[in-house]
Amino acid sequence: MITIGWMKMKNKIIEYLDELFPDPRCELVYRKDYELLIATVLSAQCTDKRVNEVTKELFSKYDIFSLAKLSLPEIETIIYPVGTYTKKAMYIKKIAESLVEKHKGVVPNDRNYLESLPGVGRKTCNVVLSNLYNVPAFAVDTHVERVSKRLCIAKKNENVKTVEKNLMKLFPKEKWGRLHHQMVLFGRYKCKSIVPICEDCKLQKYCNYLKKIDSSK
Repeated sequence: MITIGWMKMKNKIIEYLDELFPDPRCELVYRKDYELLIATVLSAQCTDKRVNEVTKELFSKYDIFSLAKLSLPEIETIIYPVGTYTKKAMYIKKIAESLVEKHKGVVPNDRNYLESLPGVGRKTCNVVLSNLYNVPAFAVDTHVERVSKRLCIAKKNENVKTVEKNLMKLFPKEKWGRLHHQMVLFGRYKCKSIVPICEDCKLQKYCNYLKKIDSSK
């Protein structure tokens, strides 16, 4: 049940994130639908900045059709900097092969199909569908999860699926995609994992992180 207190917090979060990030966008660089899908897969346990460096070379040399024919060692050589590159190279090749074979190289608006692809979980699927097809979705990455738990939208021990459900329950559907980007940026640049910038944050009264710091003094 959403109480008056939750409503006030919800409105304050929306207002403040709009103030901080009035034009939020995915920081992964892509021009084509499959580029976003592959870049998002590569971003697991890796920064967007590093992924963009890798995909700049990868996509300048190969399209989805040539990626499907590329050998694993050739893919590995390019994506080595993103970490777990052997596993991710296999994901890329199998994703490319499947898209070419089943969808003529086009990423479909089909959650069941996308989540059947190797390396594509719910978060990745939400990112892709939201950005490519404006499907209402709230992708929960490490930044969104951290911010949600600090603001008591989710409990510390709750998994990402529960965090996502809580976010979708609290915020209006038409704002899910926008808020996802804003919370990612907020977690990446302000509500950071280590040494968050709290001094001028307008969400201090809702922050469990600050409450714990104050109680330990």
